[in-house]
Amino acid sequence: MAEGRGRLSSIDLLPEEARDDIVWAMAQLNERSRTQEEIRCELNEMLEAKGLPGISKSAFNRKAVRVASAARRLAESRALFEGLAPQFTPERVDQTNLVIGELIKVLITEMLDSDGKDFSPKGAMELSRAYLATIQGQKLSTERRSKAVEAFKEEAGKAVDKVAAKTGLSAETRERLKAELLGIQRKP
Repeated sequence: MAEGRGRLSSIDLLPEEARDDIVWAMAQLNERSRTQEEIRCELNEMLEAKGLPGISKSAFNRKAVRVASAARRLAESRALFEGLAPQFTPERVDQTNLVIGELIKVLITEMLDSDGKDFSPKGAMELSRAYLATIQGQKLSTERRSKAVEAFKEEAGKAVDKVAAKTGLSAETRERLKAELLGIQRKP
């Protein structure tokens, strides 16, 4: 099977001085406000002004198809992530991480409980890595949640102090509010 970048197109073979013109043409294609042929003709005029060979219709079409395909995949990916992003609040990510971690643990346990015929050394290594990553992910989620809770308590405590100062609450009442609402105990 052949690997590598394959045969270079006539556009790829243009010298560095043509790069800005090519970038301009690709931007024009992405704007989708002009025809491909209009863009190619204007590009060829720019190239000819620099003494460079023009791009054939077929070569430009192949490049345009690749650019359109890449732009479409990018737009689809963007739409997918925009749809998913609201689901990934810190609280939900933590819950999701915990659930996925537990599912991976169950999967590992089930594989270990089987007769072992589908269990290779490579599979064992991959499972151990998955398990380690799961534990690390759960630890990070717990740490992040703890930090968020502590930050909330600190901000809420400041808010209680501010309101107490404005309304004239006693220090004892203020500390009692903090203890009952936020679980913050006064340090002796």
